[in-house]
Amino acid sequence: MRRRLARTGLTLAAAIAAGTALFAGEPRSAGEAFVTSQTGDTLSIVALDTLKVAAEIRITGKPAGIAISSDGRLAFVTAPEGKELVVVDAATRQIARRIGLGEGPLGVAAHPAKGLVYVADWYTHSISVVDPEAGTVVARVGVGKSPSGVAVTPDGRLVLSADRDSNEVSFIDAETNERLGSAAVGERPFGITIDGNGERAYTANVGSDDVSVIDIKSRRVIAAVAVGKRPYAVALAGGRAFVTNQYAGTVSVVDVGSLEVTKTIVVGEHPEGIAADAGGDHVYVACWFDNTLQRIDVAKMAVTGEAAVADGPRAFGLFLR
Repeated sequence: MRRRLARTGLTLAAAIAAGTALFAGEPRSAGEAFVTSQTGDTLSIVALDTLKVAAEIRITGKPAGIAISSDGRLAFVTAPEGKELVVVDAATRQIARRIGLGEGPLGVAAHPAKGLVYVADWYTHSISVVDPEAGTVVARVGVGKSPSGVAVTPDGRLVLSADRDSNEVSFIDAETNERLGSAAVGERPFGITIDGNGERAYTANVGSDDVSVIDIKSRRVIAAVAVGKRPYAVALAGGRAFVTNQYAGTVSVVDVGSLEVTKTIVVGEHPEGIAADAGGDHVYVACWFDNTLQRIDVAKMAVTGEAAVADGPRAFGLFLR
């Protein structure tokens, strides 16, 4: 087994680490996956119709977090060791800008309309609000301890951060950049995902091996769903939540209506980042130890293909366009 950079346990390095053959069944629509590979200092761009790497971009600083602009033009990559947000032109496959910020940038999310980007800073316990066009930080919002994942509601009104070492989720007003409050969740929340209606958020809690389901309007946890060992992130598709379990090498499938696990899918070793395509037909999983991006067919509930990527794929965030 390849030695990891660290695990999702105690430090930033631990948190960012903890957290080519085709099979039958082709996806119905083309697209691309932007996969950050941390130990390889690489951003791999995978064509989803062929599951082949179309381009590789060298990004120093151990790239981890990833988000795509709403228009698909830009990819935003956090480089924790470089203390930077790296802006990549998705069409030209070139680095457009490197923006220095904070001490430990990790999770990242893009606003659906404003063009702003939100970056969780592990060490300063804050969310940086970044204008990527100007290359400036326009605000910093204090949150709980060691924020990791960050997400924006579809209407752009709220920003949520998973504050791992506070065992809570912070709610930020995207207009005023003020922290409105928080909700207690499971132990050591890492990835956070918001549903398409902006009604619920889901945190993968690496310490308590469960997923917290949050009602966003009331800011209350309405359920805790036990999943596999060391859950890292959540993707939503077809009325289900797909949860990567790092230490189990599986994805737990949760029915979002009954909030019960209905299936467990075996994937590659140490799965981490996970995202669903726009149509909800497929879910893609980055598997750290296998150096692969694996495709799950939502209808078949099975892995139907994989792509070889650079060393140590993390893909922490919404990495599809």
